[in-house]
Amino acid sequence: MALNVTELRNGTVYKEGNNLLQVLTYEHVKVGRGSGNIKVKVKNLRSGSIVEKSFITGARVEEANVEKKKAQFLYKDGDTFNFMDGISFEQFSLSLSVLGEQAKYLKDGLEVILIVSEGEALGLELPNSLVYEIAETGPGERGNTVSNVYKEATLENGLVVKVPMFMKVGEKVKIDTRSGEYVERVK
Repeated sequence: MALNVTELRNGTVYKEGNNLLQVLTYEHVKVGRGSGNIKVKVKNLRSGSIVEKSFITGARVEEANVEKKKAQFLYKDGDTFNFMDGISFEQFSLSLSVLGEQAKYLKDGLEVILIVSEGEALGLELPNSLVYEIAETGPGERGNTVSNVYKEATLENGLVVKVPMFMKVGEKVKIDTRSGEYVERVK
């Protein structure tokens, strides 16, 4: 089925030749009297590469036959990450090259949404924010501070983020998975 490019939104997956592309950002640009342009940043789900594409308004793309399944992260085996569908107990594997930056947010038992096409796992969607426990951080020294001061902290999954000075080992923090930044302390 053909899909109008004006219907492309963040997360939409479409087919171009043999490639499945997922839209990361969508922008409609109209300059002067001419027809508008649609600019999208897309991720190739098979190779993990990210490119920008431009279409004229009214162009059409082929809709991809993909489904989104809830799955649980099980374990990492080298550069392969293994997930399981909680309903059918079917297991899927994704390589580090496909996951890219998303791999650093994974922890045992994490619920994610897998993008599956014809029995092949192509990518995943993480929740917008996740809670982690601080495993290691420096002392909260106060000095001549005028505004917010941050220090580095290593989380339970090995991720290193900047947290406020008052945070201690064992406390839980919420991290934004889109930017990798500290959001708030969780009690």
